[in-house]
Amino acid sequence: MIHIIGKTGRRSIRSIQHLLELFALTYRIMRCGFHRPPEGRVLVRRIVAEQIYFTAIQALPLIIPIALVIGSAQIIQFAELSAQYDLGKTVVLLTVRELGPVVTAMIVILRSATAVTIEMGYMKVFHEMEAFQMAGLDPIRMICLPRLFGITTAMISLFIVFDLVSIFGGYALVWGVTYIPLGNFIVQIGKAISGSDIIVGLLKAIFFGATITVTSLYRGFDVQKQITEIPMATSRAAVESFLYCLLINIFLSIIFYL
Repeated sequence: MIHIIGKTGRRSIRSIQHLLELFALTYRIMRCGFHRPPEGRVLVRRIVAEQIYFTAIQALPLIIPIALVIGSAQIIQFAELSAQYDLGKTVVLLTVRELGPVVTAMIVILRSATAVTIEMGYMKVFHEMEAFQMAGLDPIRMICLPRLFGITTAMISLFIVFDLVSIFGGYALVWGVTYIPLGNFIVQIGKAISGSDIIVGLLKAIFFGATITVTSLYRGFDVQKQITEIPMATSRAAVESFLYCLLINIFLSIIFYL
C-alpha cells in the first residue's frame, strides 16, 4: 500500500513538473514575440509562411471531405428528429462548439504535431541547435516562435473552413442528393448561432494550436542523442497534445455554457 502511494505521489510530482515546464516554454516563446531584433527577420517570416502552408493549405484536401461527411451526416440524422430537436441549434451546438475545434485539432496533431516533433528531434540529434547558437541566433525565436504563430494561425483558419464546409456544404450535399425536407435550415442557423459560440470556438482553436505546438516542441527538444528516441517522442507528443486539447475543450465549455 505504501509502495503504491509513493509511486502515485512521484508520478503526480513528475506530471506537475512537466506541466510547469510546458508553461515555462510557452512563456519563453511568447516573450520572444515582443522582441524584434533585426537579425533573422526574413528567415522567421519564411518559416511562418511555410508552416501555415503545410499545416493549413495542404490539409484542405483532407479536412474538406471530412467536414462534408460529418456535416451531412449530422443534418440527415437530426432532420429525421426535427420534431424533438431544433435542427439549427443542434448543428451549431455540435459543429461550432464541439466537433469543429476537436476534429481540426486531431488533423493538426496528425499532420503538424508529429512533423514538428520529428523535425526538432533530428535538429537536436544532429546538433543544429548548437549551430544556431554559435551563429548568434536564439533557437527559441528562430525555430519555436514561427511554428507557434504558424500552427496557431493555421488552426484558426482550418476551424473556420471546417465549420463553413460542414454546415453549408453539408446542407448543399443533403439538399442536392436526398429528398429529406430541411425547411428553412439557413434561417435556423442564423438564429441559433450567437457571438459566444463564435468566440468560444475561436478561443478553443487558439488554445489548441498553442498547446499542440508547445507540446510538440518540448517533446522534440527532449530527445537527447539517439535517433531511436524520436519515434517515442513523436508518439508522446501526439497523445499528450490530444489529451490536453480534450481537457481544454471541457474546461472552456464549462466556463461559458454552465
